[in-house]
Amino acid sequence: MDEITAETGAATGGVKILLRLEGLTLFTGMVMLYASWDGSWLVFALLFFVPDLSFLAYLADARFGALVYNAAHSYMAPVTLLTLAFGFASPLTLSIALIWLAHIGIDRALGYGLKYSAGFGFTHLGRFGRQKDA
Repeated sequence: MDEITAETGAATGGVKILLRLEGLTLFTGMVMLYASWDGSWLVFALLFFVPDLSFLAYLADARFGALVYNAAHSYMAPVTLLTLAFGFASPLTLSIALIWLAHIGIDRALGYGLKYSAGFGFTHLGRFGRQKDA
């Protein structure tokens, strides 16, 4: 395990694979629920990448960028939204929650995990992007 992985506590080996498979399962499940819900695919396409606008916070600095990115890519807000959607019988809120969770799922499946303040490429699923030689 390299120093960066040791410092960040990034998942490795079978745990990393399991976490990425969970992401794929989440993505697949949310898309299937959205399809059975008969949601608008135009709305899906328009909203799918909205959480990635959180990248813009990295223009300030890596610490703030990680904070905003993680807020937009954790399960807490969309699961809360999903619960409220059922509680208030709100179709638009349900659509947004399903799309948001699908986005998080595919990101995790592709290895885009929650970020550490060391930089955008340092995630709980390991490091990605261009690697500088030590």
